[in-house]
Amino acid sequence: MILRKSALLLIILTIAKLTVSAQSIPVGSPALDDYFRRLQLLGQTDSSASFTSRPFFPSPRNKNVFYPDSTEKGYNKRDASTSWQNKDGFSGYLLPLGIQTQINSDHPYGWNDGAMIPAKGFQTLISAGVYAKYGILTIQFRPEFVYAANSFFDDFKSKTNAVIGARYYDVYNNIDLPARFGTGSYTKAFWGQSSIRLNYKAFSFGLSTENLWWGPGIRSSLLMSNDAPGFKHFTLNTTRPVKTAIGSFEGQFIIGQLENSGYEPLTPGLTYFNNPLYVPKPTDWRYITGFTVSWQPKWVPGLFLGMTRSAQSYSKDLGSLGSYLPFFSPFKSVSAAQPINQRDTRSSLFTRWVWPEEHAEIYFEYGIDNNTNTVRNALLQPNDGRAYVFGLRKLMPLNSDNGAGIMVSIEATQLGETNTNKILGLTEWYVNPYIRQGYTNMGQSLGAGIGPGANLQTLDVSWVKGLKRLGLQFERYLHNDDFYYYTFNDIQDWRRHWVDLSAGLNGEWNYDNFIFNAKLMGVYSLDYQWYLDSSKEVPGGTYYVPGATKFNLQVQAGLTYRF
Repeated sequence: MILRKSALLLIILTIAKLTVSAQSIPVGSPALDDYFRRLQLLGQTDSSASFTSRPFFPSPRNKNVFYPDSTEKGYNKRDASTSWQNKDGFSGYLLPLGIQTQINSDHPYGWNDGAMIPAKGFQTLISAGVYAKYGILTIQFRPEFVYAANSFFDDFKSKTNAVIGARYYDVYNNIDLPARFGTGSYTKAFWGQSSIRLNYKAFSFGLSTENLWWGPGIRSSLLMSNDAPGFKHFTLNTTRPVKTAIGSFEGQFIIGQLENSGYEPLTPGLTYFNNPLYVPKPTDWRYITGFTVSWQPKWVPGLFLGMTRSAQSYSKDLGSLGSYLPFFSPFKSVSAAQPINQRDTRSSLFTRWVWPEEHAEIYFEYGIDNNTNTVRNALLQPNDGRAYVFGLRKLMPLNSDNGAGIMVSIEATQLGETNTNKILGLTEWYVNPYIRQGYTNMGQSLGAGIGPGANLQTLDVSWVKGLKRLGLQFERYLHNDDFYYYTFNDIQDWRRHWVDLSAGLNGEWNYDNFIFNAKLMGVYSLDYQWYLDSSKEVPGGTYYVPGATKFNLQVQAGLTYRF
């Protein structure tokens, strides 16, 4: 017995002394987040890494993942004054200090900014922290602090009638996407990109509040993105590809808890015959579980195939094992006895194909939202409740020895419904009639930041060299067109399609310990908030009155200081 206990103790101590790294690059990190993916197009990093499950964990050979460029002064080194290590194997260091600011001149615009909120005026996010490691245990504490002026702007209630307002609430009573987060300034602290993990070889298990990104998209992801603040979750994930006889695998499985914003769709809210249109949402906490897995077949280098799935429910509906792990019933039928599905589900299939010889990649993600049909109907009507993300990138090295190149990126996201009956039945992506917060956390979308019923097309042309990037970005953003067809279906008023056309300059630049990032974008909104320009009404009626237009100037600037 004594020998057994001694042997067990020896094994535990041996495992605890293993040198295991689980330092990650947070989703959305300026310059760093896309650097390794660009290297893969040049054939200069692990070809089996899919980049479809993030945060990304660089190779443990890198002592300092925040200095990945070999041309940098601090490449693969640690400053002794900001890191520590003792003889027992305990080590730690300071994480980068990040400050991001944003100004919208006229109305909210932008997404994929984590804990920041959609707001007019000045807004800033500050993050910093520490990382510690002992054997297989790692602790990352990187909280975030957000301040937003949250100034008043013309929202949907400003120039609309009661009937149209009631239809607005038909949609936004079933999703937690407030137009404005209260009537004053907004201040909030978050756990941010924090985690505590046990890491062994290619696997990591722990508790985390980090932002997640699932799928191959760059501007949009159907199921997990950094549009909303990170949520508390247990995670079991790979930190590098797991090689097998048929290829390599990566993935993540989570269970977590989502939070509500606590704000109404409009502030103050609209009424109809003196009755409030807002129906308060349930306060029961929401349980979410999901997974993503990708496979790189060894027979086709550069090809990645994968899938994602998520399901959320109210805690009061949890009971059987199937309610906690609902992934073994891909289609859930409803009946007369239970006309509403008490679970909010969505799933997607994706592929990414990298051609290092051509310095290019192509990717596609196809998703299904709350499908309650049979398998037969799903095969007959694949466009029922569908959404997709499609993208193409090409890096063209310049004729020089300094590693510079021109990157051209194209991406399209389509969330708008194609079935009129589904639109009139209010079955939009991320909207749910039972779980009435929809697919959100703290008032922002967990998936594509453009929101339900929206479409987006992006063109980006950039000069890149190492961590440095200077580029032009052009976008067309069609706001919730499902709402347009639901509200204006009878009159088919083409002036009501709310479309944002934007063009901007953006860049990232590293110098010594600093990474600077900036963006200057002009946004021209056509048919803003789906309403007509009342200032141009004529005696003959509204037929010749154009849709309202707005111009918004967005300025972003930030710096990251790496210790």
